[in-house]
Amino acid sequence: MIHIFGHRNPDSDSVCSAIALAYLKNSEGLESVPFVLGDINNESNFILNHFDISPPKLLKEIKIQVSDLKFDKPKPVSPTTSILFAYNFMEENKIRTLPIVNAQNRLIGIVTMKDIAMHFIRDIDSQLDTSTDNILSSLNGHFMTPTGFDPSEIQDRRIKGNLNVISYYHETLKKLDVINEESIMIVGDNYEAIELAIENNVQLIIVTGGRDLPQEYIDKAWQLDIPIVSLPQNTYKVARQISLCNDISTIMFTGNVARFKLHHTLDDVKEDMMLFKYTNYPVLLPGKIYKGMLNRNHILTPTKKKVILVDHNEYGQSVSGLEEAEIIEIVDHHKIGDVNTSSPICFRNMPVGSTCTIVYNMYREKDIEIPPNIAGLLLSGIISDTMFFKSPTTTDLDRIAVEKLNIILNLDLDEYAHSMFKAGSSIEGQSIENIFSSDYKEFEFDNIKVGVSQIFSLDIDSIMAIKEPLLEYMDSLYKANGIEALLFVITDVLEEGSYVLFKGSNQLLIKKILDQNTIQGSFIKGIISRKKQLLPKISQGIHEIKNM
Repeated sequence: MIHIFGHRNPDSDSVCSAIALAYLKNSEGLESVPFVLGDINNESNFILNHFDISPPKLLKEIKIQVSDLKFDKPKPVSPTTSILFAYNFMEENKIRTLPIVNAQNRLIGIVTMKDIAMHFIRDIDSQLDTSTDNILSSLNGHFMTPTGFDPSEIQDRRIKGNLNVISYYHETLKKLDVINEESIMIVGDNYEAIELAIENNVQLIIVTGGRDLPQEYIDKAWQLDIPIVSLPQNTYKVARQISLCNDISTIMFTGNVARFKLHHTLDDVKEDMMLFKYTNYPVLLPGKIYKGMLNRNHILTPTKKKVILVDHNEYGQSVSGLEEAEIIEIVDHHKIGDVNTSSPICFRNMPVGSTCTIVYNMYREKDIEIPPNIAGLLLSGIISDTMFFKSPTTTDLDRIAVEKLNIILNLDLDEYAHSMFKAGSSIEGQSIENIFSSDYKEFEFDNIKVGVSQIFSLDIDSIMAIKEPLLEYMDSLYKANGIEALLFVITDVLEEGSYVLFKGSNQLLIKKILDQNTIQGSFIKGIISRKKQLLPKISQGIHEIKNM
């Protein structure tokens, strides 16, 4: 999937171009999804509602996540699987760590090869907690059935008790009193011991060496609901291997296992792998649902997310973690910034008034039909960014694009533009921070950081009514972020100029930007475009100061 998004504090051109370009890419068979990097402003919401388009999802970061890694997905086993089956399964599939899940596929524990090896080496387990099916399947055994009984009708049953390997004479067993209802007896063809086991109503009798028993013992045992199983191995081998018939849950680790979820970033993974020196780590979905197993090899060559940038090409204006993504294309109409790539990409950069103009021309070049709702987005983005052709950044290409798009839409452009700008200029119910940051960008010239926020308004009085709170917010912002010149530009499209509030540590630079006009809220005729008019003045002012 390709992520397509504009800059932080998205404006209408950024939002509309991302959606329109995503539609174009999907039409070409490239799965693409548009995103925004911040709250959608009033103007953009008006546009989306007018053309009945759902707003893009918010993208907080584009860092490599566990979901991007090609981790292993070994099949899990249930907690009642035998240890021996688990071992064979791990060997056949070259698995070193086995996930254990319940019936709902929720992870309840893990088992490693080391766990199984230590269990077998220690051989201190004198208890059995398993099922008759586990014993028979693990050690190739069968039930010894009573007369007239079909073996296929015997149901699996749970077995839990103490193991007794019979090596004593039956009279000694009576004296020791070690045979009881909790006993699981492992015995050869010692009939007296078997009879003693039946008398004491043991849990299970395991006959070794494939020996036959007189039918009377078998019938008597089953009358008391005591199953008898026959195993082909000798008594020594059965005694050594019977503990491997235990449920895998008896040795699984259920403690605080380091585990990851699909949204965890590569940084999260590396940090936890430094703290917890495991070989494999479970990957879980919400609700502890098992998804796979992750190890250190998987993070060596991660798959990066594919992204297309629209309306910007600077790291400082883009999403967090962009350095970890694969930029495959850029469509922009601003100066070339600091974004770099490891391989050649398609970089579409044109001196036009709107990114939407470029996207419109991409549709034409590829001969892809533009549906009315997408045409509405493209037209709106161009009108917004060119301030309905009043911005000095406006080109003939912008005007032609709007003319052609309106053939599809048949709008009254004057009426639509006025409604759009009016919706966008409303600050009702917005916080000071939201008003300032709705279209705020930071720039760096010769290691001098400058911030410019721009808002278009048809109601200047409502903005000036909150001038003092705005200046207080700007004062804290520039001090906290080391900004030498911070401007809040309130552009009146009808008057074709802007009112400017300012703060910053570099008063000389501010004077040069504003042509010595240092009265808060002064109107500067002709200042409409941040890109075409303000940024060149900022760059020139810094150059002059550096050469003083």
